Amino acid sequence: MGDCGAPGDVNSNVLVARSTGDAQLDKAVWQWLSWDKNQKTKAQIERLLQDGKHRELRERLCCRLSFGTAGLRSAMGAGFCYINDLTVIQSTQGIYKYLERNFSDFKQRGFVVGYDTRGQVTSNCSSKKLAKLTAAVLLAKDVPVYFFSTYVPTPFVPYAVQQLGAVAGVMITASHNRKEDNGYKVYWENGAQITSPHDKEIIKCIEECVEPWSGSWNENLVDTSPLRQDPLKKICDSYMEDLTKICYHRELNVQSSLKFVHTSFHGVGHDYVQLAFQAFGFQPPIPVPEQKDPDPDFSTVKCPNPEEGESVLELSLRLAEKEGAKVVVATDPDADRLAVAEQQENGSWKVFTGNELAALFGWWMFSCWKENCSPDADVRNVYMLATTVSSKILRAIALKEGFHFEETLPGFKWIGSRVKNLLDNGKEVLFAFEESIGFMCGTSVLDKDGVSAAVVIAEMATYLQGQSLTLAQKLLGIYETYGYHISKTSYFLCYDPATIKRIFERLRNWDGPQCYPQCCGVYSILHVRDVTTGYDSSQPDQQSVLPVSRSSQMITFTFQNGCVATLRTSGTEPKIKYYAEMCALPGHSDRAVLEEELQRLVEALVENFLEPAKNGLTWRSA
Repeated sequence: MGDCGAPGDVNSNVLVARSTGDAQLDKAVWQWLSWDKNQKTKAQIERLLQDGKHRELRERLCCRLSFGTAGLRSAMGAGFCYINDLTVIQSTQGIYKYLERNFSDFKQRGFVVGYDTRGQVTSNCSSKKLAKLTAAVLLAKDVPVYFFSTYVPTPFVPYAVQQLGAVAGVMITASHNRKEDNGYKVYWENGAQITSPHDKEIIKCIEECVEPWSGSWNENLVDTSPLRQDPLKKICDSYMEDLTKICYHRELNVQSSLKFVHTSFHGVGHDYVQLAFQAFGFQPPIPVPEQKDPDPDFSTVKCPNPEEGESVLELSLRLAEKEGAKVVVATDPDADRLAVAEQQENGSWKVFTGNELAALFGWWMFSCWKENCSPDADVRNVYMLATTVSSKILRAIALKEGFHFEETLPGFKWIGSRVKNLLDNGKEVLFAFEESIGFMCGTSVLDKDGVSAAVVIAEMATYLQGQSLTLAQKLLGIYETYGYHISKTSYFLCYDPATIKRIFERLRNWDGPQCYPQCCGVYSILHVRDVTTGYDSSQPDQQSVLPVSRSSQMITFTFQNGCVATLRTSGTEPKIKYYAEMCALPGHSDRAVLEEELQRLVEALVENFLEPAKNGLTWRSA
C-alpha cells in the first residue's frame, strides 16, 4: 500500500488498545480511520475492529483497487479495495499527479467528470457524490473541471473529452453490474479508455499520494468554484447533431408506422434515447414506465444487465405486445450497451445476441457507406473492428466486400485506442463491437454507445420493413451471403481466485510443463493462443500477435473442425466466460448440423477443461 504518512486525528490510545497483532493491518486501520471523513464507512471499519473481525479487515484494507477492462470497479463500502469516498479521492489525486507530469497545459485544457445514478445508503455513497469529490480534488489544485449538472450516458464523457479538448475524463459508473457495485472509468485525451502503460503509471501515482490533500474532501467546490463549468447543454446538442451523420433514411423514419419500446433499466438512458430518436426524425419510443426513471435498487429486475435476455426484458416485451410494437430496444443502466428483441410471426420474441446484432450492424453500416460514398472512395481504406472473443462475421463480410477487419484484446479500451490510431492515419472506420452487446456506430464516440446503437437499429428495422423484411429474416440473409456464424457464449460464477488460477494453469501444463492440450474429448485442437503468457502456436515464432495481458486469464483454442473457442476471466465480475463459434463458408451452410456440432464441442469444453462439479462453479446459460 505504500508508506502513507503519519496518522491524523484518530485517538492513538484507542487504536493501540485494539491492536490486531498484525503491524501491516494496524497501520492500514490507522490510516483508514485517520483519513476517512465519511462517517458511515468509517463506522464500518470501527465496527469490524471492535468485533475482532481481523480477516475481513485484512481483505478490505490490505489490497488496493486495480484497473480492469473497464477501469476501477468494485462493491461500494469501506476499505481500500472498495469504491468509496476515500478511494475515489486517492484515485483522483494519483490521476492529477500523472496528468500534471504529462501535460504542461493541463490547467488550461481541464478535465471532464460524469456520473450515473447508482447509490448505497448504508455507505452514504452515490455516483454523484463520488463525482463531486473527483471534481473537488482537481478544482482544489486549480484545474478547470467540466462537471455535468445531471447524470449522463457513459459515452458522453469520452465524447466531451474530445469536443472540449480536455486532457482526460472520468465517468463514475458500474454500468450493468449488480446494484452493490460502482466504478471509476478513465478516458485519455484521445477519447478512448486508458490502456497500458497509463493504467499502471496511474496506480503508481495513486500509491505515492494516498493521504487526502487539503481541499480534496470539499465536495461543495463544484457549486462555488469559478473553474467549474457545466457542459451538459453544449455536449448534448453537439452529440445529437453528430448523430445525424449516421442517419441515412430520415424520410423513411419520419413516415414510419413501426413502433418501438425502450427500457432504460432504471438508469440514465430514457431522456437521451428519446432525443436520439427525435434527431433521426422518429416518433419517440414508448418507455417502460416502471423502468424509465433512475432507481439505484434496480427494483424491477433481478440484475440490471440486458444481456441476460428475455428474463430481464419481461416488462418491455409485455408492454410491446400491449402497444403493438414489434421491436424492443434496451439500454443498460449507463446506456453504453444495447439489447434488441423483435417479435416473430408466431408471436414469440427473438432476443438477438451481441454477435447477431453485430452481423446486422456490420451489413448496415457497410451498405450505407457504399450507397453514400464519393465516386473516388477506396474500399481498401475502410475498417471494422471486433474484440478477439467476438464473432468473426465481420471478417467474412470484409473478405467478400474488400474492406479491412482487425481484432483487438477484449475490452472497448483496446478498440477505442486502435480506432483513434486508424483515424489519425487517414483511415475510415465504420463500425466496431464486442460480443457483450457493445457497439460503436461511426466514430463520434470512441467507445461503445447504446444511445446511437438504439436509433441506428430503429432506422435499420424501418428500412427493412419497407423491403417486407424483419431483422431476423435479414440476419439469415446475411449468413446465407457471408457464411453461417453460429456462436455460444456463457459463463460460470467463481468467487475463488485460487480455483480460477488452478483451472488455467492446468490447461498450460496439460501433459507436462508448458504443454497445452492437443484435444478436448474427441475434438482435435489445431492451434492454441494464450494471451496471458504471449504464446501462439499458429505463429512462426510462437509469439502472440495480440499484446500480452498478464493481469487476466485468456486462452483460445482453434479446433480441427473450424470451431474457435476462448476461455477467459471477466475484467469486471467473478466469472469464467466461454465463447465458441462455428464459421462456415458461404454456400456450405447447414445450420442444424453446425449448431449440433457446436453444442457437442461446448459440452466437451466445459466437461474437460472447466470441470464445474469438481471446481464448484455455478453455471449460467446465456
